[in-house]
Amino acid sequence: MNTIRTHAARRASAAVIAAGLLVGGLAACAPAADEASNEPITAEGTDDGTTLTLWTRAPIERQAKLLVDAYNASHENQVELTVVPNDDYVAKVGAAAGSNGLPDLFAADIVYVPNWAQQGLFQDMSEQIDGLDFKDEINPGHLSAGTVDGAEYVLPFALDLSMLFWNKDLFAEAGLDPEKAPATLEEFADAALAVQALNKPDTYGTATGLNCGGCLVFTWFPSIWASGDEVMNDDGTESLLDGDSAQAVYDTWAGLEEAGAVLPSSTDEAGPTWTAAFSEGKVGVMPFPATLLPSLEFDAGVAGIPGVDGGVSTFVGGDGIGISKDSKKAAQAWNFLNWMMSEEAQVEVLAKDGNAVSRGDLADNEYSAADPRLVTINEVAAQGDTPVALNFQQAFNAPGSPWLTLIRNAVLDGEDAVPTDNEEITAILSQ
Repeated sequence: MNTIRTHAARRASAAVIAAGLLVGGLAACAPAADEASNEPITAEGTDDGTTLTLWTRAPIERQAKLLVDAYNASHENQVELTVVPNDDYVAKVGAAAGSNGLPDLFAADIVYVPNWAQQGLFQDMSEQIDGLDFKDEINPGHLSAGTVDGAEYVLPFALDLSMLFWNKDLFAEAGLDPEKAPATLEEFADAALAVQALNKPDTYGTATGLNCGGCLVFTWFPSIWASGDEVMNDDGTESLLDGDSAQAVYDTWAGLEEAGAVLPSSTDEAGPTWTAAFSEGKVGVMPFPATLLPSLEFDAGVAGIPGVDGGVSTFVGGDGIGISKDSKKAAQAWNFLNWMMSEEAQVEVLAKDGNAVSRGDLADNEYSAADPRLVTINEVAAQGDTPVALNFQQAFNAPGSPWLTLIRNAVLDGEDAVPTDNEEITAILSQ
């Protein structure tokens, strides 16, 4: 597979994901940039000492701070960054949008971008984006997520991919090859069981967030895709999570849970600390966010998330960023965005810190070449997907969603209710 399997056409036509936010009274289209600022936007934007405001959510705080600090150190303009707790972000953006109080720039989880672009929260940047001579190299999933009726509203801010991570020290202790990735779902389970068999205090084979719908779509959907199956139909109105590959995923995790190889706190983990134990060196192997690679203080292996019988995939996530409908400083805000996509920012700021870049032509750089794991992340990105559905939030991410009910029934309670629970997901998706 050589292209990202995001459904760009579906995004362009539907371009709406339920994000728990319906902003009343917004125009169907965002105002043109020059209407907001009354200043023409040049190719590079304006760098005249203006102060800009930028909001982002906490999961990408590291990347946001790196970019903002580097920009502020090299430009007359200055960006003031506000980092918002993830659980509060949607409500904060909604309240600000309704009161015309959005910052100059704001980032958004990629699954929310189409909704907010459709609602008119971003200004149209089509002319500026189309003028970039490297436009065809920009991550297509993020561009298409922010495209509504042919108009382009966002650029990639930070890519986050779900990858299979393993602790090489624990693998070696368990008699596993620390340089070899589990190639199938069964090999993943065997590795987790081998680490568990070490009986090290407070150390477990694997971990996840069994009360976190977003964690589970991010890390379990890729095994289904890697197996050649889909999680929904093309228009996002029917759940396909009762197929053989999906059932194999549930059975695998149910077996690990029964064997005591899953971190016990995973049962009630709702998201805030689902990666903590692995980061502390207390978990052997688990699907894990690629953005956290730079923060690990031990040697970790990285590979795509395997399917039932092989193959790899990833959830292509992260955040997009755009100029808000309320900004009167669009020319200056574009200066930040234009610089953000430059080789200087993508390579010397993001790649240097161990992050994936948003431009395909910069994927092979001196920093990725020095760390084969970054090359792996960039390669697997081309085999991933980003699911889109009108009611995605209610069906999958919301507390008590039918997706969570399915997982808890299948993995924790041993109930044979997957077909019924899958129908409940479809009932919400098709509303």
